[in-house]
Amino acid sequence: MHQRPSIVAQTLRAGFLVLLSACLVPIHADARPVSRVVIDPGHGGKDKGTHRGSVYEKNLALQVGLKVEALLKAKGMPVTMTRRTDTFLSLEKRAAIANRYKDAVFVSIHFNGHSNYRYHGVETYYYGAQGQKLAAHIHLRLLSRLKIKNRDTRQRKDLAVLRLTRCPAVLVECAYLSNPYERKRAQKGSYQDACAQAIVDGIFAYKTYR
Repeated sequence: MHQRPSIVAQTLRAGFLVLLSACLVPIHADARPVSRVVIDPGHGGKDKGTHRGSVYEKNLALQVGLKVEALLKAKGMPVTMTRRTDTFLSLEKRAAIANRYKDAVFVSIHFNGHSNYRYHGVETYYYGAQGQKLAAHIHLRLLSRLKIKNRDTRQRKDLAVLRLTRCPAVLVECAYLSNPYERKRAQKGSYQDACAQAIVDGIFAYKTYR
């Protein structure tokens, strides 16, 4: 026999829906003024980053970065790449590129590594209050699209590429190359596409929602 929900249950459900709607509706009047995205594919040139065999972090980071650039440009967002080829840039130079622009956000793309091959998952580092909010939006969407272990977001004051960047800045670790399963996934175009789309969705969520 179907029972009608109690008044209390109906009231709680209605309250939840109102709260959910408030979270999902864009607050355009208070939207953040993001006028450019600076994409920083980590490492490059002599700096290979994490690597296992012939799989190099610097190459995967660039592949994802170029996909992010294409998606952002398709949405009409101006983009600056710190590097477009296999070249070396200092951390200071990367931050200096971002600091040329007003109302920019900075996203550095990386892949992780550890001496213990069992480590796996995605984590996102940030610096500063706005960086924390940007990191939260991107990280949530990475978890959703990649179906991957949540290794959380953390502030990293020791990372010069974030600390020296004046605009909201995050560093995304898209997978562990030291983990055999994630290394195999990371090389697939579909995985890189999902990473790129999650980053783009997170940027636009940060721009649009409080």
